[in-house]
Amino acid sequence: MHPSSVLTFITDLRFLEHDTGGEHPEMPARLQVILAALQQNESFASLKSQDSRLPDRKWLQTVHDEEWLFRFEEAVLSGKTSIDHSDNQICYDSYEVAALAAGAGLKAIDLLEQGLTQQSFCLVRPPGHHAERVRPFGFCFFNNCVVAARYWQQQYGRQRIMVFDFDAHHGNGIQSAFEREADSLYISIHEHPSFSYPGTGYSDEQGFVDGLGSILNLPLAPGAGDDQFLALLHGQVAAKIAQWQPDAMIVAAGFDGHWADEMSGLLYSTGLYQEIGRTVRQWSNLYCGGRLLSILEGGYELTVLGESVEAYVQGLLSR
Repeated sequence: MHPSSVLTFITDLRFLEHDTGGEHPEMPARLQVILAALQQNESFASLKSQDSRLPDRKWLQTVHDEEWLFRFEEAVLSGKTSIDHSDNQICYDSYEVAALAAGAGLKAIDLLEQGLTQQSFCLVRPPGHHAERVRPFGFCFFNNCVVAARYWQQQYGRQRIMVFDFDAHHGNGIQSAFEREADSLYISIHEHPSFSYPGTGYSDEQGFVDGLGSILNLPLAPGAGDDQFLALLHGQVAAKIAQWQPDAMIVAAGFDGHWADEMSGLLYSTGLYQEIGRTVRQWSNLYCGGRLLSILEGGYELTVLGESVEAYVQGLLSR
């Protein structure tokens, strides 16, 4: 067996081929500034990077209806520039690139389960946490985190999967996938839905039937910053994870809560992301045998996005 890496990045230059037009916030430059920041940091020089892979269609079908897959394929092949809403800009390559983004989590999980890496961070676009079973939402086409969760559960038997989402926006697509299941946990800290897209994620949304208690939404008022976030992280989130005891952890890593990012009214500092990385790494060691997968979601202010991701990675690598 090859020696394991402390952290492996899964990314792919093909992610840049998802063309959203000149003014769209979810642009290829997002990934470029992240990769540039990581490559310039000498302490990351020993970290490995691997290309993504296209997933078998059956894994997309564990999360999305065949009708949506066909509709998405047809839209890109017919030359449409958006689907369902102008937020969801597409080009001819968008279906394959979105599938490749979903496949990154599968590649990462294989490396984790084979002992070839201790943790993995998928640097992908388009993002995924808003995507629903039959439609796109908020720049998202396939739900990357949920596809990864289904793969982990069905391919490797890691049934108790949790997703922790610190994107500024609530992951409605993850919640709708998990909210009736006892073995999947979704925890989200986000800007209050009264003020923020997509309008879901109220604290009383806790799941249904077998899934009652499988959803923990912790909305923050506009203007909230590091102190409010950390109180939730080390309070209710830590307590829920300790009580739930996950087998594996997926982090929906969104960086649009930064004070400089106009996509939300939250006021997080760059340094907060290092503390988030350190904390989730500790949790994965404590509860999951170190099985930790991070998947990039939002973050749109190019002047701070690279340094924010860099800070998160520093946290992941801390002891």
